[in-house]
Amino acid sequence: VNTLAITPNKQLIAAGGHPQIRLFEVGTNNPQPVVTFNGHKGNVTSLGFNREGKWMYSASEDGSIKIWDLRNPTPAHDFENKEPCTTVLLHPNQKYLFSSHQNGEIRVLEQLSGSVLHSFFPEGENFIQSISVDPSGNLFCAVNNKGMCMVYDISRDPTNFRLIKKWKAHDKYVLKCLFSPNSKLLATTSADHTAKIWSVDDYSLYKPLLGHQRWVWDCAFSASSSYLITVSSDTGSKLWDIGQGEALRTFSGHRKSVTCVALHDTDADSDIGGSQ
Repeated sequence: VNTLAITPNKQLIAAGGHPQIRLFEVGTNNPQPVVTFNGHKGNVTSLGFNREGKWMYSASEDGSIKIWDLRNPTPAHDFENKEPCTTVLLHPNQKYLFSSHQNGEIRVLEQLSGSVLHSFFPEGENFIQSISVDPSGNLFCAVNNKGMCMVYDISRDPTNFRLIKKWKAHDKYVLKCLFSPNSKLLATTSADHTAKIWSVDDYSLYKPLLGHQRWVWDCAFSASSSYLITVSSDTGSKLWDIGQGEALRTFSGHRKSVTCVALHDTDADSDIGGSQ
Protein backbone atom coordinates (compact mmCIF):
# COMPACT_ATOMS: atom_id res chain seq x y z
CA VAL A 1 0.00 0.00 0.00
CA ASN A 2 1.49 3.31 -1.14
CA THR A 3 -1.18 5.82 -0.15
CA LEU A 4 -4.30 6.12 2.03
CA ALA A 5 -7.20 8.58 2.15
CA ILE A 6 -10.40 8.73 4.20
CA THR A 7 -13.65 10.03 2.74
CA PRO A 8 -14.95 13.36 4.16
CA ASN A 9 -17.82 11.57 5.94
CA LYS A 10 -15.28 9.20 7.61
CA GLN A 11 -17.19 6.14 6.39
CA LEU A 12 -14.69 4.76 3.86
CA ILE A 13 -10.93 4.51 3.39
CA ALA A 14 -9.16 4.13 0.05
CA ALA A 15 -5.88 2.24 -0.26
CA GLY A 16 -3.73 2.68 -3.37
CA GLY A 17 -1.35 -0.11 -4.32
CA HIS A 18 -0.03 -1.75 -7.48
CA PRO A 19 -1.99 -1.09 -9.60
CA GLN A 20 -5.45 -1.15 -7.98
CA ILE A 21 -7.29 1.11 -5.55
CA ARG A 22 -9.48 -0.60 -2.97
CA LEU A 23 -12.20 1.08 -0.95
CA PHE A 24 -12.94 -0.32 2.52
CA GLU A 25 -15.50 0.42 5.20
CA VAL A 26 -14.21 2.24 8.30
CA GLY A 27 -15.22 0.97 11.73
CA THR A 28 -16.26 -2.53 10.67
CA ASN A 29 -14.64 -5.96 10.76
CA ASN A 30 -15.23 -6.53 7.06
CA PRO A 31 -11.80 -7.21 5.44
CA GLN A 32 -13.21 -7.20 1.92
CA PRO A 33 -13.22 -4.04 -0.21
CA VAL A 34 -16.53 -2.38 -1.02
CA VAL A 35 -15.21 -1.45 -4.46
CA THR A 36 -12.00 -2.23 -6.34
CA PHE A 37 -10.97 0.39 -8.91
CA ASN A 38 -9.04 -0.84 -11.96
CA GLY A 39 -7.36 1.30 -14.58
CA HIS A 40 -3.87 2.27 -13.48
CA LYS A 41 -0.96 0.25 -14.85
CA GLY A 42 1.65 1.11 -12.22
CA ASN A 43 1.94 1.97 -8.54
CA VAL A 44 -0.81 4.31 -7.34
CA THR A 45 1.17 7.06 -5.62
CA SER A 46 -1.52 9.50 -4.48
CA LEU A 47 -5.29 9.79 -4.08
CA GLY A 48 -7.99 11.91 -2.45
CA PHE A 49 -11.65 12.91 -2.51
CA ASN A 50 -13.64 15.98 -3.39
CA ARG A 51 -15.32 17.91 -0.58
CA GLU A 52 -18.66 16.09 -0.93
CA GLY A 53 -16.99 12.68 -1.16
CA LYS A 54 -18.79 11.80 -4.38
CA TRP A 55 -15.68 11.29 -6.49
CA MET A 56 -12.03 10.36 -6.05
CA TYR A 57 -8.88 11.42 -7.86
CA SER A 58 -5.69 9.36 -8.15
CA ALA A 59 -2.22 9.44 -9.68
CA SER A 60 0.23 6.74 -10.65
CA GLU A 61 3.76 6.00 -11.73
CA ASP A 62 2.22 5.11 -15.10
CA GLY A 63 1.88 8.89 -15.61
CA SER A 64 -1.90 9.02 -15.52
CA ILE A 65 -4.31 10.99 -13.34
CA LYS A 66 -7.80 9.53 -13.06
CA ILE A 67 -11.16 10.73 -11.73
CA TRP A 68 -13.50 8.07 -10.32
CA ASP A 69 -17.19 8.01 -9.43
CA LEU A 70 -17.22 6.00 -6.20
CA ARG A 71 -20.11 3.91 -7.54
CA ASN A 72 -18.19 2.82 -10.64
CA PRO A 73 -14.96 0.76 -10.69
CA THR A 74 -13.83 2.25 -14.02
CA PRO A 75 -12.53 5.82 -14.35
CA ALA A 76 -14.93 8.62 -15.34
CA HIS A 77 -12.02 10.75 -16.64
CA ASP A 78 -8.50 9.74 -17.61
CA PHE A 79 -5.74 12.33 -18.01
CA GLU A 80 -2.60 10.81 -19.52
CA ASN A 81 0.90 12.15 -18.84
CA LYS A 82 4.24 10.80 -19.98
CA GLU A 83 6.07 11.42 -16.73
CA PRO A 84 5.44 9.34 -13.55
CA CYS A 85 3.26 11.27 -11.13
CA THR A 86 4.23 11.47 -7.45
CA THR A 87 1.35 13.50 -5.98
CA VAL A 88 -2.04 14.80 -7.05
CA LEU A 89 -4.25 17.02 -4.93
CA LEU A 90 -7.37 19.16 -5.28
CA HIS A 91 -7.42 22.90 -4.62
CA PRO A 92 -9.90 23.87 -1.87
CA ASN A 93 -12.02 25.66 -4.50
CA GLN A 94 -12.58 22.20 -6.08
CA LYS A 95 -11.79 23.53 -9.57
CA TYR A 96 -8.10 22.73 -10.00
CA LEU A 97 -5.86 19.69 -9.65
CA PHE A 98 -2.16 20.08 -8.82
CA SER A 99 0.25 17.32 -9.81
CA SER A 100 3.97 16.73 -9.26
CA HIS A 101 6.22 14.52 -11.35
CA GLN A 102 9.50 12.64 -11.23
CA ASN A 103 10.99 14.86 -13.94
CA GLY A 104 10.72 17.88 -11.61
CA GLU A 105 7.57 19.32 -13.15
CA ILE A 106 4.53 20.75 -11.35
CA ARG A 107 1.26 21.10 -13.26
CA VAL A 108 -2.06 22.81 -12.66
CA LEU A 109 -4.96 21.07 -14.40
CA GLU A 110 -8.58 22.05 -14.92
CA GLN A 111 -10.46 19.45 -12.90
CA LEU A 112 -13.17 18.62 -15.45
CA SER A 113 -11.19 18.59 -18.68
CA GLY A 114 -7.66 17.80 -17.51
CA SER A 115 -6.37 20.74 -19.54
CA VAL A 116 -2.93 21.89 -18.34
CA LEU A 117 -3.36 25.53 -17.28
CA HIS A 118 0.16 26.04 -15.98
CA SER A 119 3.40 24.05 -15.80
CA PHE A 120 6.81 24.83 -14.33
CA PHE A 121 10.01 23.25 -13.00
CA PRO A 122 10.92 24.69 -9.56
CA GLU A 123 14.44 23.21 -9.57
CA GLY A 124 15.18 21.89 -13.02
CA GLU A 125 14.84 18.13 -13.27
CA ASN A 126 15.15 17.46 -9.54
CA PHE A 127 12.51 14.88 -8.56
CA ILE A 128 9.46 16.53 -6.91
CA GLN A 129 8.45 14.02 -4.24
CA SER A 130 5.47 15.76 -2.60
CA ILE A 131 3.26 18.84 -2.80
CA SER A 132 0.69 20.39 -0.45
CA VAL A 133 -1.86 23.23 -0.54
CA ASP A 134 -2.93 24.83 2.74
CA PRO A 135 -6.65 24.63 3.65
CA SER A 136 -7.16 28.32 2.87
CA GLY A 137 -5.93 27.78 -0.68
CA ASN A 138 -3.39 30.58 -0.37
CA LEU A 139 -0.13 28.64 -0.03
CA PHE A 140 1.50 25.88 -2.07
CA CYS A 141 4.51 23.81 -1.00
CA ALA A 142 6.77 21.49 -2.99
CA VAL A 143 9.72 19.35 -1.83
CA ASN A 144 12.32 17.43 -3.78
CA ASN A 145 15.01 14.76 -3.69
CA LYS A 146 17.74 17.30 -2.87
CA GLY A 147 16.22 18.22 0.49
CA MET A 148 14.79 21.51 -0.79
CA CYS A 149 11.48 22.99 0.29
CA MET A 150 9.71 25.72 -1.72
CA VAL A 151 6.62 27.67 -0.65
CA TYR A 152 4.60 29.80 -3.06
CA ASP A 153 1.80 32.35 -2.73
CA ILE A 154 -1.15 31.30 -4.94
CA SER A 155 -3.76 33.46 -3.22
CA ARG A 156 -4.53 35.66 -6.22
CA ASP A 157 -4.64 32.91 -8.81
CA PRO A 158 -4.00 29.13 -8.37
CA THR A 159 -2.13 29.18 -11.69
CA ASN A 160 0.18 32.03 -10.62
CA PHE A 161 2.99 30.91 -8.30
CA ARG A 162 4.91 33.62 -6.45
CA LEU A 163 7.90 32.21 -4.56
CA ILE A 164 7.87 33.18 -0.87
CA LYS A 165 10.64 31.01 0.53
CA LYS A 166 13.10 28.38 -0.66
CA TRP A 167 15.40 26.57 1.75
CA LYS A 168 17.33 23.41 2.52
CA ALA A 169 14.89 21.64 4.85
CA HIS A 170 16.70 18.29 5.12
CA ASP A 171 20.07 16.78 4.25
CA LYS A 172 18.49 13.98 2.20
CA TYR A 173 15.30 13.30 0.22
CA VAL A 174 12.23 15.11 1.49
CA LEU A 175 9.48 12.51 1.23
CA LYS A 176 6.40 14.43 2.36
CA CYS A 177 5.22 17.99 2.96
CA LEU A 178 1.92 18.83 4.61
CA PHE A 179 0.25 22.02 5.84
CA SER A 180 -1.63 21.80 9.14
CA PRO A 181 -5.44 22.18 9.24
CA ASN A 182 -5.09 25.64 10.84
CA SER A 183 -2.58 26.71 8.12
CA LYS A 184 -0.06 27.81 10.77
CA LEU A 185 2.42 24.92 10.48
CA LEU A 186 4.18 22.96 7.76
CA ALA A 187 5.44 19.41 8.34
CA THR A 188 8.20 17.75 6.30
CA THR A 189 9.47 14.16 6.53
CA SER A 190 12.71 12.83 5.16
CA ALA A 191 15.11 10.03 4.34
CA ASP A 192 17.37 11.57 7.02
CA HIS A 193 15.19 9.76 9.62
CA THR A 194 13.54 12.98 10.88
CA ALA A 195 10.34 14.94 10.59
CA LYS A 196 10.35 18.70 11.06
CA ILE A 197 7.69 21.27 11.90
CA TRP A 198 8.08 24.73 10.38
CA SER A 199 6.27 27.94 11.36
CA VAL A 200 4.33 29.38 8.42
CA ASP A 201 4.84 32.89 9.82
CA ASP A 202 8.49 33.00 8.78
CA TYR A 203 9.30 29.36 7.84
CA SER A 204 11.68 29.03 10.75
CA LEU A 205 12.14 25.60 12.31
CA TYR A 206 9.53 25.25 15.05
CA LYS A 207 10.28 21.70 16.23
CA PRO A 208 12.47 18.85 14.97
CA LEU A 209 10.87 15.46 15.62
CA LEU A 210 13.65 12.98 16.38
CA GLY A 211 13.21 9.31 17.16
CA HIS A 212 12.72 7.25 14.01
CA GLN A 213 15.61 5.03 12.95
CA ARG A 214 15.00 4.96 9.20
CA TRP A 215 13.22 6.89 6.44
CA VAL A 216 10.09 8.79 7.56
CA TRP A 217 7.65 8.36 4.68
CA ASP A 218 4.41 10.05 5.60
CA CYS A 219 2.60 12.10 8.23
CA ALA A 220 -0.87 13.27 9.23
CA PHE A 221 -1.96 16.15 11.46
CA SER A 222 -4.74 15.91 14.02
CA ALA A 223 -7.77 18.12 13.35
CA SER A 224 -6.59 20.49 16.10
CA SER A 225 -3.10 20.83 14.50
CA SER A 226 -1.63 19.94 17.93
CA TYR A 227 -0.48 16.43 17.11
CA LEU A 228 1.25 14.62 14.25
CA ILE A 229 1.41 10.95 13.26
CA THR A 230 4.53 9.79 11.40
CA VAL A 231 5.35 6.43 9.79
CA SER A 232 8.73 4.98 8.92
CA SER A 233 10.80 2.24 7.34
CA ASP A 234 11.77 1.28 10.90
CA THR A 235 8.34 -0.49 10.96
CA GLY A 236 7.01 1.93 13.58
CA SER A 237 4.54 4.79 13.80
CA LYS A 238 4.78 7.66 16.28
CA LEU A 239 2.30 10.09 17.77
CA TRP A 240 3.92 13.47 18.47
CA ASP A 241 2.91 16.37 20.68
CA ILE A 242 3.95 19.19 18.36
CA GLY A 243 4.18 21.82 21.08
CA GLN A 244 6.57 19.68 23.12
CA GLY A 245 8.35 18.14 20.15
CA GLU A 246 8.14 14.76 21.87
CA ALA A 247 6.72 11.37 20.93
CA LEU A 248 3.77 10.53 23.17
CA ARG A 249 3.38 7.04 21.83
CA THR A 250 5.10 4.56 19.51
CA PHE A 251 3.01 2.00 17.65
CA SER A 252 4.71 -1.25 16.64
CA GLY A 253 3.60 -4.54 15.15
CA HIS A 254 4.33 -4.22 11.46
CA ARG A 255 7.02 -6.49 10.06
CA LYS A 256 7.95 -4.25 7.14
CA SER A 257 8.18 -0.55 6.36
CA VAL A 258 5.15 1.60 7.12
CA THR A 259 4.87 3.91 4.13
CA CYS A 260 1.57 5.78 4.49
CA VAL A 261 -0.92 6.97 7.10
CA ALA A 262 -4.42 8.46 7.27
CA LEU A 263 -5.94 9.82 10.47
CA HIS A 264 -9.64 9.59 11.40
CA ASP A 265 -9.91 12.66 13.61
CA THR A 266 -13.39 14.10 13.83
CA ASP A 267 -13.24 17.00 16.28
CA ALA A 268 -10.74 19.85 16.20
CA ASP A 269 -11.55 20.64 19.83
CA SER A 270 -10.90 17.13 21.14
CA ASP A 271 -7.62 15.54 22.02
CA ILE A 272 -6.06 12.74 20.00
CA GLY A 273 -7.79 10.14 22.13
CA GLY A 274 -10.88 10.57 19.97
CA SER A 275 -9.04 9.61 16.80
CA GLN A 276 -8.48 6.36 14.97
